[in-house]
Amino acid sequence: MLDWLIWTVAVPALALAAWCGWAAYRDSATKDWHFAGMAVVTLLVVVQLVVSIAQLARGDRPEHGMAVFLPYLIGAVCAIPAAALMSLEERTRWGSAIVAAGGVILAVLELRLHQIWGAGHG
Repeated sequence: MLDWLIWTVAVPALALAAWCGWAAYRDSATKDWHFAGMAVVTLLVVVQLVVSIAQLARGDRPEHGMAVFLPYLIGAVCAIPAAALMSLEERTRWGSAIVAAGGVILAVLELRLHQIWGAGHG
């Protein structure tokens, strides 16, 4: 997995977490522009998914095995959409807090994907 791609997803995920965390702190529910931010981060993760599939099809393999890598990759793809759906159900400050938590979770998943693939391995 390409190092720059991990950071291209993790940094915006943390920015989304901070943004929605600030909204929760201000007692504000998620707004349309938060959902636009979630869409951008989700698009970045989908690009990562496509690149990962291409690397796997090319014969590259994670150092720590496919059985560990694939669930983390699927979790990364699902993290922000799941948080978005939950925030739609919780139209209070807690909806913003859910998205903030989803951004942090995605960033952690990205770092774990980097470890599983093997630092400097691709």
